[in-house]
Amino acid sequence: MSASHRVGLIQPVLLSGGVGSRLWPVSRERYPKQLQTIHGKRSLIQDTALRVGETTRFAPPMIVCNEDHRFIIAEQFRDIAVQPSAIILEPVGRNTAPAAAVAALVACDADPDAILLLLPADHAVLDQPAFQAAVARAHSLAAQGHLVTFGIEPRYPETGYGYIQRGASIPKATNAFHVAAFIEKPDLSRAEAFIASGDHYWNSGMFMMPARILIEELRQHSPETLAAVRDALDLAKQDTDFLRLDATAFARAPNLSIDYAVMEKTDRAAMVAADIGWTDVGTWSALWDISAKDQNGNATVGTAIHVDANNTYVRCDDGRVAAVVGVDNVILVTTDDAVLLVHRDRAQDVKHVVDILKRDRRTEYLQHRKVHRPWGSSQSLLSGHRYEVKRLSVKPGGKLSLQKHHHRAEHWVVVSGVALVTRDKEQVLVRENESIYLPSGCVHRLENPGKLPLELIEVQSGAYLGDDDIVRLEGDGHP
Repeated sequence: MSASHRVGLIQPVLLSGGVGSRLWPVSRERYPKQLQTIHGKRSLIQDTALRVGETTRFAPPMIVCNEDHRFIIAEQFRDIAVQPSAIILEPVGRNTAPAAAVAALVACDADPDAILLLLPADHAVLDQPAFQAAVARAHSLAAQGHLVTFGIEPRYPETGYGYIQRGASIPKATNAFHVAAFIEKPDLSRAEAFIASGDHYWNSGMFMMPARILIEELRQHSPETLAAVRDALDLAKQDTDFLRLDATAFARAPNLSIDYAVMEKTDRAAMVAADIGWTDVGTWSALWDISAKDQNGNATVGTAIHVDANNTYVRCDDGRVAAVVGVDNVILVTTDDAVLLVHRDRAQDVKHVVDILKRDRRTEYLQHRKVHRPWGSSQSLLSGHRYEVKRLSVKPGGKLSLQKHHHRAEHWVVVSGVALVTRDKEQVLVRENESIYLPSGCVHRLENPGKLPLELIEVQSGAYLGDDDIVRLEGDGHP
């Protein structure tokens, strides 16, 4: 279960288990915010990895993530030329305490003196030099045996964050304090009182701590978490680049945050005060806060027209033009299958929309029309009675599973590139502007043998078009 680790370096651990429901409709359960280009030119998880990319200070990052996201994460790390020390797959979501426990056990197996830097993969940090300075201060404290949290100097009375109350200063340390209390998300009046007091900080969810001491604290304060995670690791299976935790054992771990399981109970908690341009990018209003704006306070992604509008956030991810007229302080987000309009003051409540979608058994909370696969992507373009039209993009060398369908036939039209199609016992090269017919029941496979992306249109027709009509005979389990 060990991961590669150079002794003496900080071990970054990227925690990528969240679904970002308050950033719906862009963030979906199968393609959450940390995997998307929400702010800047790279995804949030790529930015987080590059933030700890200095090889003289940091070991290669360890990733703890949802198994459904494994191929996307691996691909995104290849795109930025970062090789993780391990990609550990959670079979079910169990909050940050079990994830941190997994990382601590794996790190200790490689280096008993490993010091972890636990970083949520879906946060933004705008001041890199200040972040590095805060990490250096936290590293010094962790080396002395402290469990260190990063407290963010608050800019306004935010009700969507937890808070940390600082205690006495730690001698011979800059902007470092013992922790007096961890406080859950407050109402507005309490948040205002916290800001006025001057001794409360936003809880960033970032931590630095010796792996060995975290294990000791878990043994004392949350032994059931440690026991479940140990069993999950003992029964884990290596699957190519991924370490699959045992599902039954891991499911026994309590659904606890590291704050509740350890930090609120330990006498080793310390806080480094940090002003690093941090945000958890948890809501559209938080994203508006860090975005570039015009002279009227309007932030735009895509194409938008503003007429007598102020302090808005407009995002068009579907190529359409959005127009906002005579409104202030609103958020408008469009995708190819959903539209969100919400007042900036109510941005926290977007998660209730996701709850309703789940209740009504709709799929818009789960995934986009464009679904990412190990071999490329599939995007639904049009559907109706007994037919569906999709666009398939297959990467060079990409190969779909060998499969058949009992209830539908498929027509493939190559738009660009070359397709190698297996159809029963024959193999056919299908080039640009050519097509091939796959009758129901035939065994087939699609491959891209070329060096350029393959783009094709798939037309499905038949009595039943559900994914559970796919009978996979060979492949990775992804259609």
